Amino acid sequence: MDFGYERLLDRAWENLPSHLKTPIRFEMPQADTLIEGNTTIIRNFGDVASRLRREPDHIMKFLFKELAAPGVRDGNRVIMQRVLKQSVINKKFEDYAKEFVLCHECGKPDTGISELEGVRIIKCEACGGWWPMRRIK
Repeated sequence: MDFGYERLLDRAWENLPSHLKTPIRFEMPQADTLIEGNTTIIRNFGDVASRLRREPDHIMKFLFKELAAPGVRDGNRVIMQRVLKQSVINKKFEDYAKEFVLCHECGKPDTGISELEGVRIIKCEACGGWWPMRRIK
C-alpha cells in the first residue's frame, strides 16, 4: 500500500466535509426588507446582528447615522422612517462589517470588541491585530 505524502493529502481532502472545503467562512448577511408607505422595515435585523456578532444597538446606531433616517427597534425588526432600497441597506451592512467586524490586517471575521486603557478596541482572535474602534456620533 502506497502511503506517499501526496496520496495521504488526497485521502485527507476526500474525507473532509464539503462545508470545510469552501474557502469562504463568512458570508455577508442580506437584509430582508419590506416597504410600507414611508417606512422601511428590516425584518431579519436580529439575525443580521447575530451573524455579525455585534450588539444590535451598535449596528442600528451606525445604520441610522449613515442612512440619515430615524428608526426604532421592534424585537427582531428595525423600522426606519424613510423609503430605502434593499441594496442600499445591504451596502451599509457591508460597510459596517468592513469597519467593525472584519480584521484590517488579515481580513478574517474573528474579531471581538474589548477595552485597552479605557479605549474600546477591535481585536482579531486569528492574527492578534487590533485597532481603536471609531465612535459613532
